[in-house]
Order: sequence, then C-alpha cells, then structure tokens
Amino acid sequence: MLPTGWRLEVHAALPSTSDRIAEAAAAGEPAGLAVLARQQTAGRGRSGRAWVSPPGNLYLSVLLRPRQPAREVGQWSLLAGVALAEAARALDPEPAALRLKWPNDLLRHGAKCAGILCETALAADGALDWLSLGIGVNLAHAPAVPGRPTTCLGASEPPEEFAGRLMARLDHWVGCQAREGFAPVRAAWTRLGPDLGAPMSLSWTPPTMGCFAGLAEDGGLLLDAEGRRQVIRSGEVHLPGSGT
Repeated sequence: MLPTGWRLEVHAALPSTSDRIAEAAAAGEPAGLAVLARQQTAGRGRSGRAWVSPPGNLYLSVLLRPRQPAREVGQWSLLAGVALAEAARALDPEPAALRLKWPNDLLRHGAKCAGILCETALAADGALDWLSLGIGVNLAHAPAVPGRPTTCLGASEPPEEFAGRLMARLDHWVGCQAREGFAPVRAAWTRLGPDLGAPMSLSWTPPTMGCFAGLAEDGGLLLDAEGRRQVIRSGEVHLPGSGT
C-alpha cells in the first residue's frame, strides 16, 4: 500500500522516468506522483552520463513541489539518499555494508549500487516550482561504469515492491522536513554516510585531498584539507581505495 497522497505509474518501458515526471509537472500534476519503468531506453545519470537500464533493476522518478529557495535544492538529494539507504538496509542482509556517498550515491562495501538524479524547475519568483528525484537501484544487475566498481544490493525483490518501500521512507522524510526543517535529515545522513575523518578527494584541478568532517547546516560537504575546513557545495567526491 502506498502512502496517502502518492500515486505510482508503472510502464513496461520509457525513454526516461525523469522525462515523464517533467512532462507531468509542466502539465500541473500535484506532488506525489512516482513513475516506474521496468526498462529505460534513454536513462541518464549525473552530468549527462548514460544510465544503462536492464530489466530487473529499479528506475523510479518522483515529483515533489517544495516551495523553497532554489539554493536549498541540494538538500533534497540528501533527503532522497537517507530514504534510499533506509529502504535498502531493510532489504539487505548486511545493512551496515550500505553507506551514503555525498551527494547522491549509495555504496555497498564501497561499490556503487544506487544513484540519485535531482532535476528542478523554478517559479517566476525564483523559488522551486517542482523537483524530480530520479532513483536507480541495482536490484538484479550491476551494469559496468568505466573506472568505478559497481554491485547489487545483497538481496533482491521486484522493482514495484522496492518502489513501495522507498516511497514510504520518502513520505516519512518529506513530512519530517516540512515539520522540522533540514536538521533531522542532516543528522540521519551523517549517521549513514562516511565515518568522520575518512579520507576523500575532490576531482578539481588539481585534485584536493582531505578528510570528511560532516555536513554543513545547509547540506554542504565539510572537508578538512590543507589545514583548514572547507565547505564544498558541488564537485565529484572520490574515496581512496574504493575506486568510487
């Protein structure tokens, strides 16, 4: 059973679930629509990367309409990550093997098993008009990603069942954000993320090496590097030794 107010569309195949959400949002669809495709023919990941979409994995996008400033959009990827990690941990026989990687990946024993793509549109006043969270989870297959290890969750279930589990956790955290703000989401993400002090690097030019120091109040990554604490709000994080 889906949470109150949520609707789930299931398609045998779509070019992209996020494109379907964008079309629905532009037509005035209320928040709470989720679109699942058993297969995508033109899926995409972060920075326009192709997302290989064989049948058996989860390809889900959801529509939200938070009336918040555009500068807070990054918080929604982190909220989705918390919901995703909780849903996956409830299924996986090794829940502690699952950890979040800032800002939008779920790792299992250091290898990527799920990712999140956040897309938005702005209202005339500059606030968020709608927000799409595209979530892909390796339930049955772990498509190769050049230069990065990938894996599946430690247990599988039909994508529709995992979608219901995930939507329940999203509903919980969307409600929590509405009532209490971002602080509880930030605390939950920190519990599910890297260990404090874990080494990591940012793929800037030149690469910046440092240690994870938590999340800033707005969701930025805190990195202790070069003798000072930096707040990172964009960039690709790499975890030495994991290949991710």
